Amino acid sequence: MNYAYLLRCADGTLYCGWTTDLDARLKAHNSGKGAKYTRSRLPVELAYYEEYEDRREALSREWHLKRLPRAEKLALIAGAGSRPDGNTRLSESKRG
Repeated sequence: MNYAYLLRCADGTLYCGWTTDLDARLKAHNSGKGAKYTRSRLPVELAYYEEYEDRREALSREWHLKRLPRAEKLALIAGAGSRPDGNTRLSESKRG
């Protein structure tokens, strides 16, 4: 499975990325081995993700998420449930 995701950093900023393993990627970010951007903004927490069968779709969605204004990213995080296309939206409060 492939994922496009948003992280909430300790300083309140949002980081967008993609991965094939959400748990491993989150651990990498929080151990300082993730993206350069998140290393100085630890800890980070998973705020939102979407699941894709195809890597290209996840990469495309990441590209689009990165171009959204912050307000739209926050609206995605605040939303809950499933999208009509079957991809999962999950806010941090629902992931446990």
